[in-house]
Amino acid sequence: MGNSYAGQLKTTRFEEVLHNSIEASLRSNNLVPRPIFSQLYLEAEQQLSSLEGGSRVDNEEEEEEGEGGLETNSPPNPYQLPPPPEGCCTTDGFCQAGKDLRLISISSEPIDVPVGFLLVGAKSPSLPDHLLVCAVDKRFLPDDNGHNALLGFSGNCVGCGKKGFCYFTEFSNHINLKLTTQPKKQKHLKYYLVRNAQGALTKGPSICWKGSEFRNRQNSTNMCSSSLLSPLEGSGSLAAFPSEPVSGTNANIPLGAQQAGTASDHASVTTATAPAIFNGKDSPKHQQLAKNSLPALTGPSTLGILSNSGPPKKRHKGWSPGSPPATDGSYPQGGGSRAKYEGAGMSCMTQAGLVGPTAVTFPVVASGEPVSVPDNLLKICKAKPVIFKGHGNFPYLCGNLNDVVVSPLLYTCYQNSQSLSRAYEQFGASTMQPISEEMQLLLTVYYLVQLAADQVPLMEDLEQIFLRSWRESHLTEIRQYQQVPLQPYPPAPNAVAPVTSAQLPWLAGLAASSCNDSVHVIECTYSLAEGLSEMFRLLIEGKLSKTNYVVIICACRNTAIDSCIAVTGKYQARILSESLLSPTEYQREVHYELVTGQVDSLGSFFSTFCPEGDIDILLDKFHQENKGHISSSLTASSVTKAATLDISGAPVCTSYHLEPRGARPFQLAVAQKLLSHVCSIADSSTQNLDLGSFEKVDFLICIPPSEVTYQQTVLHVWHSGVLLELGLEKEPMTKQRVEQYILKLDAEAQTKFKAFLQNSFQNPHTLFILIHDHAHWDLVSAVHNLYTQSDPTVGLVDRLLNCREVKEAPNIVTLHVTSFPYALQTQHTLISPYNEIHWPVSYSNGVDLCHENKKYFGLSDFIESTLSGHSLPLLRYDSSFEAMVTALGKRFPRLHSAVIRTFVLVQHYAAAMMAVSGLPQMKNHTSVETLEITQNLLNSPKQCPCGHGLMVLLRVPCSPLAAVAYERLAHVRARLALEEHFEIILGNPSSGITVGKHFVKQLKMWQKIEDAEWRPQTYLELEGLPCILIFSGMDPHGESLPRSLRYCDLRLINSSCLVRTALEQELGLAAYFVSNEIPLEKGAKNEALESDGEKLSSTDNEDEEPGTEGSTSEKRSPMKRERSCSRDSASSSLSSKASGSALCSESLAQPPGLPQGEQAWSPPPCGPAEEGRMPGEKQYLPASQGPPSVISRHSPGLVPPPECGPRPSQRSLQVSVTSASQLSSSGLSSQCTVPTAGPLVPQASQCSMTKACRQPPIVFLPKLAYDVVMCTDSSGLPKAASLLPSPSVMWASSFRPLLSKTMTSTEQSLYYRQWTVPRPSHMDYGNRAEGRADSFHPRRLLLSGPPQIGKTGAYLQFLSILSRMLIRLTEVDVYDEEEININLREESDWHYLQLTDPWPDLELFQKMPFDYIIHDPKYEDASLICSHHQNIKSEDRGMSRKPEDLYVRRHTARMRLSKYAAYNTYHHCEQCHQYMGFHPRYQLYESSLHAFAFSYSMLGEEIQLHFIIPKSKEHHFVFSQPGGQLESMRLPLVTDKSHEYIKSPTFTPTTGRHEHGLFNLYHAMDGASHLHVLVVKEYEMAIYKKYWPNHIMLVLPSIFNSAGVGAAHFLIKELSYHNLELERNRQEELGIKPQDIWPFIVISDDSCVMWNVVDVDCTGERNREFSWSERNVSLKHIMQHIEASPNITRYALIGMRKWASKTRGGEVHKPFSRCHVHDFIILNVDLTQNVQYNQNRFTCDDIDFNLRVHSAGLLLCRFNRFSVMKKQIAVGGHRSFHITSKRTKTFTTLSLPIKESEVSDSSVAIVPAQYICAPDSKHTFLAAPAQLLLEKFLQYHSHRFFPLSLKNHSHPVLSVDCYLNLGPQISVCYVSSRPHSLNISCSDLMFSGLLLYLCDSFVGASFLKKFHFLKGATLCVICQDRNSLRQTVVRLELEDEWQFRLRDEFQTANAKEDRPLFFLTGRHI
Repeated sequence: MGNSYAGQLKTTRFEEVLHNSIEASLRSNNLVPRPIFSQLYLEAEQQLSSLEGGSRVDNEEEEEEGEGGLETNSPPNPYQLPPPPEGCCTTDGFCQAGKDLRLISISSEPIDVPVGFLLVGAKSPSLPDHLLVCAVDKRFLPDDNGHNALLGFSGNCVGCGKKGFCYFTEFSNHINLKLTTQPKKQKHLKYYLVRNAQGALTKGPSICWKGSEFRNRQNSTNMCSSSLLSPLEGSGSLAAFPSEPVSGTNANIPLGAQQAGTASDHASVTTATAPAIFNGKDSPKHQQLAKNSLPALTGPSTLGILSNSGPPKKRHKGWSPGSPPATDGSYPQGGGSRAKYEGAGMSCMTQAGLVGPTAVTFPVVASGEPVSVPDNLLKICKAKPVIFKGHGNFPYLCGNLNDVVVSPLLYTCYQNSQSLSRAYEQFGASTMQPISEEMQLLLTVYYLVQLAADQVPLMEDLEQIFLRSWRESHLTEIRQYQQVPLQPYPPAPNAVAPVTSAQLPWLAGLAASSCNDSVHVIECTYSLAEGLSEMFRLLIEGKLSKTNYVVIICACRNTAIDSCIAVTGKYQARILSESLLSPTEYQREVHYELVTGQVDSLGSFFSTFCPEGDIDILLDKFHQENKGHISSSLTASSVTKAATLDISGAPVCTSYHLEPRGARPFQLAVAQKLLSHVCSIADSSTQNLDLGSFEKVDFLICIPPSEVTYQQTVLHVWHSGVLLELGLEKEPMTKQRVEQYILKLDAEAQTKFKAFLQNSFQNPHTLFILIHDHAHWDLVSAVHNLYTQSDPTVGLVDRLLNCREVKEAPNIVTLHVTSFPYALQTQHTLISPYNEIHWPVSYSNGVDLCHENKKYFGLSDFIESTLSGHSLPLLRYDSSFEAMVTALGKRFPRLHSAVIRTFVLVQHYAAAMMAVSGLPQMKNHTSVETLEITQNLLNSPKQCPCGHGLMVLLRVPCSPLAAVAYERLAHVRARLALEEHFEIILGNPSSGITVGKHFVKQLKMWQKIEDAEWRPQTYLELEGLPCILIFSGMDPHGESLPRSLRYCDLRLINSSCLVRTALEQELGLAAYFVSNEIPLEKGAKNEALESDGEKLSSTDNEDEEPGTEGSTSEKRSPMKRERSCSRDSASSSLSSKASGSALCSESLAQPPGLPQGEQAWSPPPCGPAEEGRMPGEKQYLPASQGPPSVISRHSPGLVPPPECGPRPSQRSLQVSVTSASQLSSSGLSSQCTVPTAGPLVPQASQCSMTKACRQPPIVFLPKLAYDVVMCTDSSGLPKAASLLPSPSVMWASSFRPLLSKTMTSTEQSLYYRQWTVPRPSHMDYGNRAEGRADSFHPRRLLLSGPPQIGKTGAYLQFLSILSRMLIRLTEVDVYDEEEININLREESDWHYLQLTDPWPDLELFQKMPFDYIIHDPKYEDASLICSHHQNIKSEDRGMSRKPEDLYVRRHTARMRLSKYAAYNTYHHCEQCHQYMGFHPRYQLYESSLHAFAFSYSMLGEEIQLHFIIPKSKEHHFVFSQPGGQLESMRLPLVTDKSHEYIKSPTFTPTTGRHEHGLFNLYHAMDGASHLHVLVVKEYEMAIYKKYWPNHIMLVLPSIFNSAGVGAAHFLIKELSYHNLELERNRQEELGIKPQDIWPFIVISDDSCVMWNVVDVDCTGERNREFSWSERNVSLKHIMQHIEASPNITRYALIGMRKWASKTRGGEVHKPFSRCHVHDFIILNVDLTQNVQYNQNRFTCDDIDFNLRVHSAGLLLCRFNRFSVMKKQIAVGGHRSFHITSKRTKTFTTLSLPIKESEVSDSSVAIVPAQYICAPDSKHTFLAAPAQLLLEKFLQYHSHRFFPLSLKNHSHPVLSVDCYLNLGPQISVCYVSSRPHSLNISCSDLMFSGLLLYLCDSFVGASFLKKFHFLKGATLCVICQDRNSLRQTVVRLELEDEWQFRLRDEFQTANAKEDRPLFFLTGRHI
C-alpha cells in the first residue's frame, strides 16, 4: 500500500498474526487496537535483537531505512503519479475539490475534527514554505516513541470534508502533493497542529515517526571489532523501550532524570536520563543512571516531540548520533549506523517546556567535519570520557567510538530550566523570560568548579541552581504565585547586565581559574569539532591528568552558542559510564568478564602482594602443616564459660529461648485501621463492597519468587492460626495445606491464581482478600512487556492482580503491602489516598504512644546514632577498602567496578580468616573492618556454652559474583580447617538454603526440634548459627533475618541503589527490634571511648561494653569525633598493623568531615516487606532476654563504671590523637602501628544472643552510599530524600518543591502523587487513559510501614478481626426472654386439643377463654390484669426494675442472620439493589408526594396525610384520570390464591431509626411482591426518604410530631379502614362484592428481624407425647400460611409468639392461643371498625387495644407455632422522647439513647415524681407531652394515688375503658363501659381503687354503682382540663361515695399552652 512500516519480520507466523490483527483493528470501532497487536509492534524485533546482543546485518538496516521513508543520498525511486480526475483542481495547496488547505489560509477557520482524529501538517515538495492541514485518525500516528501506530492510514480532507481515505496514496493525490516518490505518511505527515492562546491553528511538535533515536541503537558489524558481549559495548548498548526485560530490576532511574511537563492527564514529554551527580560536602561517588529512554504520549498538548531521521544509507563512520532532521523536517543527515557508544539516555526524547503549542526541534545538529576519537583512548586515560551535549550543534564523531560515551542529559537539563517560566504562565503569571543559555552555561561552570575531587555532578542540583537563579531574577513577579523554600547553592554571578556570548568564554575561564585546573575551558572559533579535537589531543598527551571536567564553548554564531562538557576525571567518568547500564546489562557484562577470563589478571595481581607468593600456595602449606587438628590460635585462648547444665548434663545457654507468640499492640492497631478502611468502603454510598453479604473470609498472599520468603510466609501463616480462625482449615494442618494460600509469583503462578479466581467466582458470599506483599517489586506493565514468551514472570503482577476479573469481582479486596510505597503513589495510581494505611509512629513529641517491650530501630535511628557523635556509629564505611578499589579501578579500566569490589572484598575476608587462624602476616592484606568482622565471627561461638554465634550478612547483588565469592570463601575455610567453626551460606532467591549436617544438628538441638527430616528453610531459622550469609539477587525480596545478625556488610551494593527505594531497601536489611528496657539513645550518649592510645590484642572483644566519654578536648574536636563516627578503621579492635599496601596508598582520599547539623533525617524507613526478629514473628526463634553471665571480662582501658551498667552498643576503641593523625595521614599503610595492650584477664563470656537483644547490627556501606545517607543540607534534609523515589517512576516536572523533613507519611504520599508519574513500563501507566475522572479502584488498599516492623503479623491479624466482624455482621442481638407470668396463666377446663391443626378451627377456637394475663417479657414492669380465674399471691411478682435498667438489663442472644432476615440500611447486596432503590449509577429513584384526606369524627376535623410514592411503587395505588390524584391503595381479594405476592399491606411505624430500622424486607419476603409502607413523622420525612428512596412513606400530620406510637397505630388503622371503603366502592363497580375485598393489614415493629416456625411431631397415645424443633422461615411463608386460614375474616387480630431460646414444650404444645398479641400483628380493619387505638398513648397501647378488641367480642388468635425475633436496637423508638426542663429547652424528639431521667442541658436531673404538680403552683414546667408525663408518673408513682392497692393483688384497681400501667406492684381490672361488651364477672371482687381516664358518655353513674370498693379505696379521675374534671365528678355523682379535698387536685407539669392533663383524687367513704 505504500504505507507499510519498515523492518517487518519475515516469518510467516508473524505476518499472519500481524495482518489478522491489523484487519481486526481497522474494522473495530474502538480507538484502542486489540492487545495482541500491541505485542507485535515491529519495534519488538529491534528490541529483542538489541537485548540478545545481536545486531542486524547491513542489508536489513538498509531495507529498514529505505522502507522507513528516510531520504538518502541515493537516487529516489521513480514513482508514476496517477492522472487526476477530469475537471478537478490541481493547484498546489488546494484539494481536488478546490478547497484551500494551507495552514496560513485556514488557521483561524473553525475545523470540525471527528473524535479520535488529530490535525496534522503535511509537507508538499512543491510548497516547501507551507503546511497543508489534514485530519488523520490518531490510531495511525505514532506515540512519542515512534511506537504503537497502526499500519495503514485513515484520514479526512478538512477542505471539502470528504472522509474515509483508507490509503495515503489516495489521500496524497486528493490534496495534490504531486509526489515524485512513493507516497509515505512517515515522510510527508510532519507536524501536529495545535491552537495557540488566540485560538489560531499553528505548527506544533513534529511527529515522531519510528524515531530513529530508537531504531538505530544496534551497532553494525563493521563498526564494532569486539564481540557482542564485550563490556565496552555493553556499557553503552541499550534497548530503548519502555519496559525493562528483567522483572524486579526495572530501569534504574537516573537521579536527575526529570520530566518537565503538565500535571494533566496527558503524560508530559519525558526527559533524558541524568547521570548521578551529587552536590554537598559529603557526596556519593557513584550514581545509577536509568537505561531506558523515557517516551511520552502523542498529543497536541505535548511539547518538544522530536525524532532523529536516522542514519543515511551509506555506512559512514562519521554519522552523528544526534543528527535530527533539518528545519523543514525532511533534510537527510549523512552518516553511518548509529554507534553503540551513546548509552542509556543518549537517544532519549527531549523536553522543551511545560505547556503551550510551540514546537521545538532538536538542536543537537551535527555540522562540519567529523571528529575522530583517538585509538587507545581508554588505555591512556584509564577511563572513558563522558561527553554531555549542551547547547547548539554537536559534531560528528568517528573512529574509536567505543572509548567515549555521549549523553544528551545536560541538554535535557538546560531545556527543563528553559521551561520554568512557562510553568508560571499556567498559574496566570505574565510571560517572563527564561534563563539565558549563556547564564546556564556559566552557572554550570560555577557548579563544576565547586565540586570536590570525590564528587560527581548531579543534574538535579544543577536544575535547582537554574531554578533558584531564575527565581531570584524574577522574585517580585513570582512571589505571589509559589513559595518554595530556597536551598543553599553556590552563589551565582550577580550580573547587572545579561551575559553575552562574547563575554561567556572569558567569564567561564575566569571562573575556572580558581579550581587548580579541575575544570578546563576550551574556546572554539568555528565549531565544537575543533574543541573536541583539542580535548582528545590533550588527553592523549596526558595534559588533562588533573582535570575532571572540560568545558568546550563555541560562541561564534550570532544567534546562539554551541557547547558541550566532557567528564574526563577517572573517578567521575567511570561512575557515569557504568551508571548508564541497566541491571540486565550490568549482570551480563559481569558474567561476560567472568566467563572470558578477564578477571584472571586481577587475581594474578593480588597474588603479588602475598609475602610468600600466591595466596593459595600459602593456604596449601598451612593446610598441610595443620592437617588433623584445629588451628592453635583458636584453641589456645579458650575462655571460662559460666554455663548452666540441663538434666542430661548438656550445657544450656540462658540467652536462647523461645518467646511466646502474639500480636504486638502496634500490629493490633494497624489491623484495626485496615478494618476501619474496609468498613468505610462498605459504608460509602458507592455500593462497592457489601460486607453484609459475606459469610466468611478467604485470602491469598502473593509474594516475590524467593524460596526463602515463600517458606517464611508459609511458616508465619501456619503459626499464626489464622487458617483455623477463619475456618478455612481444620486441625491437624499440614504444610501442604498452608501452601495453598501463598502464591509465589513465578512461572507456575498463573495456574494457582486462576484457581483462586475460580474459587472467588464460585463463592460470592466469601470475601477474598488478595494480599500483595512486597508490592513495590515487579511493577512492569504487561501491556508494554515484549518478553512474555521468553520470560513469563516479567509483568506477572500486572497480568494477575490487575486483570479484569480481579478489578470487577465484588468479593475481592486487594491489599498492597510494602515498606516503600512510592512507586504506587503516582499521578496514575489505582489506590485512593483515602485507602492508604501508614504504620503509626511509635512516639510523638517524646511521648511513647504505644508501650512495647521492644523498640523498633530503623533507618532514621541508624542515621541519628551516626550523626549524634556521642557513640560509635552503626553506619560505617571502610576507607581502606574504598582506596584499594579506586586504585585498582585505574589499573584495570576495562573491568567493571563491581567485579573489582567483589574480588577485593573476598580477598580481604580470605586474608582476615588466615590472619585469625594463625597467619598473622596476612593482617596487612585485609582491612581493619573486615578483620574485626572475621575475628568476632570466629570467636562468638566460644563465648557461649552452647556455641551460639553471630551472623555476617555479605550482600552481593550480582548472582555470578556471589557464586564466585561463595566458592572462594568456602575454599579458604576448608584449607584453614574451619568447616565446623562457621557456615557459609549462599542465599539465592531462586533456591532454598543449604546448611551442613553439623550445623543442622546444632540448630535442631538449640531449637529442640525432634523431626529427623527438618532442615532450615528461612534465614530466621538460622538463629544463633555462626555464619556468613552471602545474600545475592538484585533486590531483596522480603527475607527476614535473625536476631543473631551482627554485621550487615553492604560494601558491594551497586550504584543502582541510589534510588530511594533501592537504597532504603538495602538498609532495611539491618532494621531491628531492640530491648526497650535500656533505651539505646540514652545509653549511647555516654559511650565515647577512652583515649588511651592503645588497642587490645584480644581477638574476641567485638561486643565489649564501652567506657565513659573521653576528655573534654576530645568532645570539642570535630576531627576526633569524625574519626570515631565515620571511619570504622579508627575504632576497630586490632593488634596488628593497619592493612594496606603501596597500592592502596597510591591515592587515598581523606574522608571528609561529617555534617554538624544537629537534626537527623527521620523519614519512614523502608525495606523488605517481610518482618522478623521480633516477638511473635519468628519460626522456632527464641528471644534472648536472659541475664548476662556472672563473671565480667576486664580489658585495660575499657572498664565500664558500675553505675553505667551494660551499654547496648558496639564496643570499640578510640585511638589517641596521635594515632588518629597517623591514620588520617598515612591511610592504611604499614606506617600506622598500634601498641598492643597487656595480657588479658580471664573473663566470663557472654553469648552473642544476649547482646543481640540490646543493639542493632553494624552496617558497612560503600562510601558513595554512606555519603548519600549521611549528607544533609542546612535544612537538615538528607540528600537521599531528594532521590527519585523508584526506578519505575519519573518526576512530573523539574519545577517542583523539595520534600520537607517534617512531612508525615501521608504528606509524602500526597507529594509523590502530585510530582511523580509512572514510566511507560509501569503497570499504572495507562490508568488515566480509561476515561474516568476518578480512576481509583474502590476495593484496593495500601499498607506501608518500615521494614521488619511486623506488617505480616498485622495483616494476618486484620484477616482474623475481619472474619470476626463478618461473623458479627451476620449475627444480631435478639431479645431472648422467657414468657412472664406463666404460673398465672388462665386455668380453664377448655383447651384446644387439635394439636396438629395447621389453622385454628373457628368453632373450637371461639370456645376458648381469653387469657388476660400479659406474657410478653417486655412488660415485666407492667401492671397485672386480673380475671376471675387468677389466684395471685403477693410474692408472685418480683421487684420492679429501676427506670434506667429497663432497657439495659434485658437479656439478649446473638443469632446468625438467616437468608430470610430483615435488614437495615447498611445491608447491600446484588439481589436487593433494585428493591432498595439504588440505581446502578447511584442516583435515587424519583418519587412523588400525594395528599390523602379523610374525616374522622372523634378528632373533630379532617385528617390530611401525605404519601411519598416512588415511581416503581405506583402500581400499588389508584390515581384519578386525568389529574393523577391519589384515590386509593389497591387491595386484593379474599379469594386470591396466588403465591407470588403477600396480600396484606405492611405498615411499620418508626421514629429515630432511619439507619437502623429493619425496613428491607426483600429477603424476609423471599423476593415475593408485597406492599410495605413506612409511617414516619413529618420532621423525619426527608432523612427517611434519603435512606429509603424506594419505600412508600406515609407522613403523619405535623400535629403528631410529638405524639407516641398510639397516634401512628390509630392513623394506620383509620386510614386502612377508609381505604377499604374506597376500594369496596371502586371494585363494586367492577362486580366484586364488598366482603370479598381483603380486609387485613400488618402492623409490624421496626425491629422484627427473623421469623421461625416450630415443627411438631405428635406421637403416642392421645397425642400426649410429642417432639418439636424450630427453624427459620421466610415471612412470606408465614404470611401466606396465615392468609390461607379458613374463615380468616372472622378473626380480628392475629399474632405470633415472641421467640425465646428456652421455649418450653408447653408453650408450643397448643398450636393456637386466645391472648394478647404484640409486635407483629395482622389486623382486620373491617371487624375492628368501631375499636380504636388510643392516639394519645406512648406506652402499652397494644395491651390497651387488645383489651378493647376482646371486650368488643372479637377474636384474638396467636399462632404459637410461629415466632418473631426482635433485634435489640439501641437508638430511636420510645427512647426518642426525653423529658427536660422547659425553661432551658423546648421539647424535641431526638433519636439518641439518653435515659429519661437525664437532662441534656441542665445538671439537675428530673425524676418521675416531678412529672406532676399542683395546679397554679410555681413548679418547673417540663418540655414533654402531658400524656407521656402521665404514663411515666403512673408507672413509677401510682402508689401515691392507690396506696391500698400496693401488692394487694386480690383487690385490684378498677380501670374503666383503658389500660394504664400502674407499675408491677399494682394489679388492675379492665372493664369496658360499652354496651354488650365482654367483661369479667366482678360481683365477688372488692376493688382497692378506681381509675377513670378521659371517660366518655358511655360511663355513667349507674355503671359505676355495679362495682364494690374497699373502705379507704382511692379514686383518680383524669380529664383534659379542670372544667371537664368538675363536670365529670358531677355527672358521675362521684361525691355520693367519694370524698374529695382541694389539695387532691393535680396536673401534669406542663405549661398552659402545652395543655396539661388534670387529676382529681378522692377516698371511698
